[in-house]
Amino acid sequence: MTDKVNLIKWDQSTDGPLTDTNMRKKLKSKGYTSTMYVFTPGTDFPSHTHSMTKLDAITSGKFLLSMHGQDVIMEPGDIVEVPKNVVHNAHVIGSEDVTFFDSVKI
Repeated sequence: MTDKVNLIKWDQSTDGPLTDTNMRKKLKSKGYTSTMYVFTPGTDFPSHTHSMTKLDAITSGKFLLSMHGQDVIMEPGDIVEVPKNVVHNAHVIGSEDVTFFDSVKI
C-alpha cells in the first residue's frame, strides 16, 4: 500500500475524447466495472473506508478528495485509486454537478 494519492490524468492522445462512454471503456480496460452517479454541488462524503480497492473517476465537475493526509482536487478525466481499508472523504466543490464513476475489480 502506498501513502500517496495515485491520481491518473486523462490522456486524449491515447484515451480519445473525454466522454462517459470512453471513461467506462478505460476503466474496463483496467479490469474494473463501473456504476455512474451524478452528485450535486455541496454533496459530502464523510470519512469512510471500503472493503476492496476501488477506482473513482469523474467526467464533469470538481471533486475534493482527502486521503493519506493529502487533499486532491479531481477534475474531469481524473481517476484515483482508493485502496481497501484506507480512510478517505470527499466533497463536490464548485457549482457544477459531478459525473462520478464508482469502479470495482471485475
